[in-house]
Amino acid sequence: MIRKIIEIDEEKCTGCGQCVTGCAEGALAIVDGKAKIVRDMFCDGLGACIGHCPEDALHIIEREADDFDEEAAMEHVRRTGGVAPQNHGHGGGHGGCPSAQVSTRTPAHGGCPSAGMMRMTPCDTANVPAAQAGSALSHWPVQIRLIPPHAPFLQDADLLIAGDCCPVATPDFHSRFLAGRTVMIGCPKFDNAGEYVERLTQVFSQNRINSVTVLEMEVPCCSGLSRIVGQALARSGRDIPATRAIVARDGKVSEERLAPATPSPVGLNRL
Repeated sequence: MIRKIIEIDEEKCTGCGQCVTGCAEGALAIVDGKAKIVRDMFCDGLGACIGHCPEDALHIIEREADDFDEEAAMEHVRRTGGVAPQNHGHGGGHGGCPSAQVSTRTPAHGGCPSAGMMRMTPCDTANVPAAQAGSALSHWPVQIRLIPPHAPFLQDADLLIAGDCCPVATPDFHSRFLAGRTVMIGCPKFDNAGEYVERLTQVFSQNRINSVTVLEMEVPCCSGLSRIVGQALARSGRDIPATRAIVARDGKVSEERLAPATPSPVGLNRL
């Protein structure tokens, strides 16, 4: 059939791999130093990967191609751990970008000398300062653009969708906000808001989400995050309780209820 699909200009492609991690369907891979389509049936033709290419090497064209098979694409991503296998000309290795490899991990339960890096031994932490209490992170990756909508840690999750400045501005980020939640981090100022709406709509639609907490900074550029989440909630049609928490630059936090926004008839670009 004739349909829209990605075309790669190999003369412009530098093999950086950013398009690979930007494709939720795993349709792209780096082969002999250049981006390639793994299989036509994995490419949905929507072009979410285009914005990740710093060389303008990706474009949408119309040509004869197998129809997009979402089920097959998702199975492919599950088999490859979140990104398509990559061949850098060294015997067909199956590496891929480590930052995009989906994994779950055991959060820290406290700080003590016998604790490990990510999995920590429970111990009496009554007198342990908060700074030494350890990490509450339970999964990887954490960036909105890198988390596939079908990631296993999204099922039955209490989501924390945070501006990427919030963790460094919130002294008790791990204990107050991250503990017991699945985190997705992004920047509504520098990233593409339309892609965020699309990705979060898929997350809300394809998973059982128990609650959503939006954590954003008390600065104008960060306030777009709650609008993005509101748009995605509205488009998904899911009734998910959502809260907006605002972090002041002195670390103080205020909270309020977040209601779904009215779906926009046109795509968002930047807020």
